[in-house]
Amino acid sequence: MTRAAAGIVYAVVFILCLVLGIVPTAIFVSVMSGLCCYEFFRMTRLDGKMANERMGIAAAVLFPLSALGDSMLLNALLFALMLAVGIWYVWSPRTRISDVAVTLMGPIYTGFMLSAIVLLRDAVPGFAGALLSVGVCASLWVSDSFAYIVGSRIGKHKMVPKISPKKSWEGFVGGILGSVLIWLILWATHFYKLSLPYALLCGVVVSILGVIGDLIESRIKRGVGVKDSGNLIPGHGGMLDRSDSLIFGCITAQLLLMIGGVL
Repeated sequence: MTRAAAGIVYAVVFILCLVLGIVPTAIFVSVMSGLCCYEFFRMTRLDGKMANERMGIAAAVLFPLSALGDSMLLNALLFALMLAVGIWYVWSPRTRISDVAVTLMGPIYTGFMLSAIVLLRDAVPGFAGALLSVGVCASLWVSDSFAYIVGSRIGKHKMVPKISPKKSWEGFVGGILGSVLIWLILWATHFYKLSLPYALLCGVVVSILGVIGDLIESRIKRGVGVKDSGNLIPGHGGMLDRSDSLIFGCITAQLLLMIGGVL
């Protein structure tokens, strides 16, 4: 019950921000990115990596907010991050190149990638934009749920047992079907220039990239010897645990919709 209640509260707040508009969306994603980056640095610290956490978390928070403006601002922030980390490395003799790499990866892996949600919400005005952004996130949430349901019931063939023991190929297929179902609903609204074949393609590819995002985070946790990235959300772990599939899935959806001429 605790897990279900926490998951519902998280989803309701997230969806409400997407519906209310671009500014609430950017603020929510900014907070989410900052928390994800903090948890990422916390885990890498267990592996002996000493990132510049203030610099990294600040960039993670600013990336989604910079997506409110012109795309040049997002690129400028990326340049500023690289420059600041480079200067820090030059002037800090005890800093190792691995610390630099982790400092860069943290905000790019979280804030920069999650900024796609803000860009997606901003691309289509009004109710149609809210529905599209909610639909993209829902396709990943439903994919996770279908994968869990199918995998727990009939899953026999493990995908990567050394990294994620519970994931099965049967669950993987179930997750793709769940994602495709949501994309078919988006297609059926006829709000977007989205053909049926392209909707099916988006459903499959977004689900696959969501699984890859999940496995990447699982690999990080496995590497440092922790079960969850944190304990922020009861029954779910940390914010990064809840966002791992969104990190790669949402930016994939945004790119596919741009390539396909939908945005």
